[in-house]
Amino acid sequence: MEDLADELPESSPRFILLSYPLTLVGRIHAGGSKAPPHGSGRLTVPYVLLYYLPENCNPSMRMTYAGAVELMRNTAEVNRVIEVQDEDDILSIESKLQGSD
Repeated sequence: MEDLADELPESSPRFILLSYPLTLVGRIHAGGSKAPPHGSGRLTVPYVLLYYLPENCNPSMRMTYAGAVELMRNTAEVNRVIEVQDEDDILSIESKLQGSD
């Protein structure tokens, strides 16, 4: 993910299709019980659309990309769109894919 974060421009939006191998880990709830089966340690490869929209991109580009999100989602046939604005958001993608938005 660090390489991806380094490649993104500072002021231009992008759509990124991501297929990322991920081992699901169990989470512990406040009561001490483990999370249900989705935290089973199994391997999954989610296919998601990252919608990179940096805060300092110009309003015209922002509107163009905002209007195309659903078209990209449908064309790429992804189930999930994750909006990211900066390097920290990119680096936290794995935790978002784990379900701890």
